[in-house]
Amino acid sequence: MQRADPYVYRHTDGRYYFTASVPEYDRIVLRSSDTLAGLCEAQEKTVWTKHHSGPQSKHIWAPELHFLFGRWYIYYAAGEAEDPWKIRPYVLECEGGDPMGDKWQELGMMRAHKDDEFSFRAFSLDATTFEVNGTHYFVWAEKVGVGRQISNLYIARLRSAGELDTVQVLLTTPDYDWERHGFWVNEGPAAIKHGDDIFLTYSASDTGENYCMGMLCASLSSDLLDPASWKKERYPVLKSDSSLSIFGPGHNSFTVDEKGNDILVYHARTYAQIQGDPLYDPNRHAMLMPVRWEGGRPVFDITV
Repeated sequence: MQRADPYVYRHTDGRYYFTASVPEYDRIVLRSSDTLAGLCEAQEKTVWTKHHSGPQSKHIWAPELHFLFGRWYIYYAAGEAEDPWKIRPYVLECEGGDPMGDKWQELGMMRAHKDDEFSFRAFSLDATTFEVNGTHYFVWAEKVGVGRQISNLYIARLRSAGELDTVQVLLTTPDYDWERHGFWVNEGPAAIKHGDDIFLTYSASDTGENYCMGMLCASLSSDLLDPASWKKERYPVLKSDSSLSIFGPGHNSFTVDEKGNDILVYHARTYAQIQGDPLYDPNRHAMLMPVRWEGGRPVFDITV
């Protein structure tokens, strides 16, 4: 309950880890369990707390736990108490092999490639990473423009867990009406591979009942840094369903259950009417949904 932007990772030893945004936006928490269902009641541990002032002192958002290059890392977004919307992506590295028990150290803000004049210069958040054919990629949301700020998704290759190896490439911008409710937004990317393809889901529009999921698809054998390799779905693949009291589903991640079946992890509210700013309504709850595959494509059936 009250855990937005949920991220679940199953490690190679079969153990599950969970992290998410807490309503206070002031810390990073982890849970661990031998089973997926066990995460619900697992003891939560705070592994990092915001600074008192300056960078990383406000709006601690959307942490993700990854095991890369033989180490544990957490990607997260943070602003500044003196400038709350100066949001940038940051990285934590675990000093040992136990993310629940060992200490975490700050690696600082994510570093762009030396030839990149744009990445992480403006409002940037929701970083994720995935691996294809031995290459690690980094995907994140960043706002551009003057006047109405537009949140796009970008991709680059990773040099290390804390630095990009290429300049940014634009993957998607909010082209359609369902991506433009309240704000023009593409954010919250998450990758899942199936067969010969990779699918990248993302979230769109403001964080109320119009929040929904879109999707891109590319072949695993294609050049993933070429925007032409990716096909964007015309309509959302997951959206609110008032008959089920599920509103604003989005900011998802993917995991598998104990039998290896693909599971969508997402957040949603159980009511549509929100008092005040939706961003500060605490009742976005982490939910699970089995992924059904039809014709090699994922189907997200909110009734299941």
